[in-house]
Amino acid sequence: MDSNYNSGYNKGSYNFHYQKDNKLVAYSTESERAAFYRKTYTHVALAILAFILVETALFRLIPPYFIEDMFAAPFIAFFEVGILLLGSFMATKWSHSLNKNTLYLGLGFYVLLEAIFFFPFIGAAVMMSYTEVLWQAVIITLSLFTGITTVVFMTRLDFSFLRSVLIIGGFLSLGLIVAGVLFGNDVGLWFSIGMVAFAAGSILYETYRIKNKYTTEQYVGAALQLFASVMVLFWYVLKILSRFPRGLR
Repeated sequence: MDSNYNSGYNKGSYNFHYQKDNKLVAYSTESERAAFYRKTYTHVALAILAFILVETALFRLIPPYFIEDMFAAPFIAFFEVGILLLGSFMATKWSHSLNKNTLYLGLGFYVLLEAIFFFPFIGAAVMMSYTEVLWQAVIITLSLFTGITTVVFMTRLDFSFLRSVLIIGGFLSLGLIVAGVLFGNDVGLWFSIGMVAFAAGSILYETYRIKNKYTTEQYVGAALQLFASVMVLFWYVLKILSRFPRGLR
C-alpha cells in the first residue's frame, strides 16, 4: 500500500528542486533528523488531539437516541469495510503529495473521517458508563505504539520485508470482513487479535520508513500514515475489550 517516495520526482524543475533540497532522513544531519522526528510526532499528537475534540463535539451535538440508532444500524459493518478501504487509499495518496496544503487537508479530512467512524461505538460506551474500557484501550494502544517505536529507533533492524506481509494481510482482512458482512457471521475475537497484530506490524513498518525512507520535508505525510495505523490498532483493541463488559479488571 505504499510506493517509492522518490519515484516520479525526476520530471519538471519543481520536482528536481524538491529532490535536490530535501534529502532522505537516513542521510541527513543529526539536527535535521531530530527536527523531522519532532515535526512528525507533533503532527501525530495534534491529529489525536483533533480526533478527541471532534468526538467531544459530536457527542454534545448529536442526541443519544440517534447514537443508539447508528450503533444498531445494519450497515455499520459495511461502513467499516468502506472506511478501511477509503482511509488506506487516501492516507497513502495524500502522504505522497508534494503540496503541503494537500497534505494538511488530507490529514484534517482523515481525522474527521475517523472521528465519524468511531463515534457510534465511543458514544455508546460513554452512555453505558463503560468509559474505563475506553481508557484501557487508550493505554494499551499508546503502550504498544511506544514499545514498537522504541524497538525501531533503538535497533538497526530492516523491517522492509513487512511491506509484502501487510499488503497480503490487508487484502485478506478486508476479504474476511466482507464475507462476514455478506453471510452474517461475526469474524470473532481471533480476527480482532489478528488485526491488532496487523496494525502493530503496520506501525513497525511505518516507523521504519520514517527512520529510513522519508525525506526531511515529508513529516506531514509520515504523520498521516502513522496516525492511520494507530487508529486501526485502537479500533481493534477497543473491539477486543468491548467483548468484556468492564474490560480488563
